[in-house]
Amino acid sequence: MKLLEFSLILFGVLLNALAQLLLKAGVRQMGHFDFTFANAWPVTTTLATNFPVIGGLSCYVVSVVVWILALSRVEVSMAYPMLSIGYVLNAGLAWYLFDEAVGPQRLLGIGVIIIGVIMVARS
Repeated sequence: MKLLEFSLILFGVLLNALAQLLLKAGVRQMGHFDFTFANAWPVTTTLATNFPVIGGLSCYVVSVVVWILALSRVEVSMAYPMLSIGYVLNAGLAWYLFDEAVGPQRLLGIGVIIIGVIMVARS
């Protein structure tokens, strides 16, 4: 895989991971809510005016464009497993930013993901 191709994939993955973190930050500002027919409009309005949620959705839009560029250059069987890098990033950043638990079993899973990404990248 060439540097440009890897850079596109990595940039798309980073944007996707950032989108997840921004969405989490946005809903943390809102607190717990139930999405029912009765409160659909107030919840939708609150989500649509929440800056982290807007930022997260924007990152998704850009990441789709970057991902399409990457897929025009790389086989999907090579590119798609690289999305797993986002799982590793999000687990670490969620632990750091949101104090989410990352226990031994989750760390072992993250290690397996890292090994898998390395194996796919080298194939």
